[in-house]
Amino acid sequence: MKRLFALLALAFAVYACQMPQITDESIETAIKEGNFTQAEQMIKLKIATEELTPGEVWDLDAKIQTMHRIRKDFSKVDTTVMAYIKKVIPNVTPQQIAKWEASGALECMMIDGEKRYFRNAPRNLFRIDAEAQAHWDVKGRQSDELDLFLADYIPTVVATSAKNKIENFSKPKKFRINYSITVKPNEVPEGEMIRVWLPYPREFNRSKNVKLLSTTNQDYIISPDKYEHKSIYMEAKSIKDSAITFGYELELEVADHWFNFGPEDVKPYNTESELYKKYTAERETHIIFTPEIKRLTDSLLAGETNPYNKARIIFDYICKNYPWASAREYSTIENIPSYVLANNHGDCGQVGLTFITMARYAGIPAKWQSGWMLHPGEINLHDWAQAYFEGIGWVPVDQSFGRMPDGNDDVAHFYLGGIDAYRYYVNDDYSGDFFPTKNHLRSETVDFQRGEVEWRGENLYFGRWSYNMDVEYL
Repeated sequence: MKRLFALLALAFAVYACQMPQITDESIETAIKEGNFTQAEQMIKLKIATEELTPGEVWDLDAKIQTMHRIRKDFSKVDTTVMAYIKKVIPNVTPQQIAKWEASGALECMMIDGEKRYFRNAPRNLFRIDAEAQAHWDVKGRQSDELDLFLADYIPTVVATSAKNKIENFSKPKKFRINYSITVKPNEVPEGEMIRVWLPYPREFNRSKNVKLLSTTNQDYIISPDKYEHKSIYMEAKSIKDSAITFGYELELEVADHWFNFGPEDVKPYNTESELYKKYTAERETHIIFTPEIKRLTDSLLAGETNPYNKARIIFDYICKNYPWASAREYSTIENIPSYVLANNHGDCGQVGLTFITMARYAGIPAKWQSGWMLHPGEINLHDWAQAYFEGIGWVPVDQSFGRMPDGNDDVAHFYLGGIDAYRYYVNDDYSGDFFPTKNHLRSETVDFQRGEVEWRGENLYFGRWSYNMDVEYL
């Protein structure tokens, strides 16, 4: 038997010497061409046959996991997509389909020689493309519950603010939050420790008085404020055939925050300050001043010098040109603003990062903020931005909520310098570190809203556990 193993090892060594070397470039080419099975085989062979550092192995394994995530996102096939579209446009033509695919309105890609559509591509088509949307509207568009709520709420916030005061806070609203993560049975080997990071609210000038009422686990760790992602960490051993739930209940107070200012209130930047240098700089991998970002921003801002006016032009342009659409997982997108510009749509975080990138290129400090939206009937994950104006400070910018349909300009541009109280603030930047440290590739490599789960052997990706938030308005 030993002789047989020795011969097999020798044969494998000879084979390895004869085969062409697998390069990072050849792997990337296979991935970009959609040859995922080939790319995965190449990666596994490279790991098995070459002397690699732990970091190199980690990076290669991350590529395999990313391909698995893309497969999960692009799960629709021709028949199901066409059936959905034909319910709205019975006489849709192949030419129309081809046009929508080419524009990115009907998102698809080739994976291992088969055309696969994004799981929400059929519905997104009627959000993104004007021609398709016209057919959808014939069915009778229903008023959006959130739009109706904000149309009533935001004018009240503006009307009750002090007109002679730049910075305005409302009386805080009080919320009771129940948040939980449940790991499905047998996802982790029996007896192994499950490590969980749940989103937790950070306290600052508009989010205060967080009072933790109870937790499912006696022992927990709340991350220090210096970490970009605010979390509460818990762990427990896996039990065979049993789901494991981690959770907490808390109360907090959040205020509306509106800056009543205009271009005349903004002072020149101190371009030598650390704040200015940090928040007007590029940052891998998403805040990159690509040629497309430069051309678009330069064309929009030609001749404009006032920072507020610049921000408003960028804000209005994104509102008009990049409609909201359900998004694929951020961890599968190489550069999010480039994706938005190429596909002409984006969800909250995608258009938020586009605003941040264009603003930074234009010399306006900008950064990320995110968590949850807590509006009645519309509790969901949500991302927004912040912009810094000298003499004013950091102001909220919710690019996704965008312009309000109101004749009053203060109301129309409320979200360019204002934010409502129905927010759960978790993250003060993107792609930060966790406390305690997470060992495996994150499920969400940019944001942190649902949570993160892992054990000694691997990360547990979305679908292997569930999350739930209940909100009570006090």
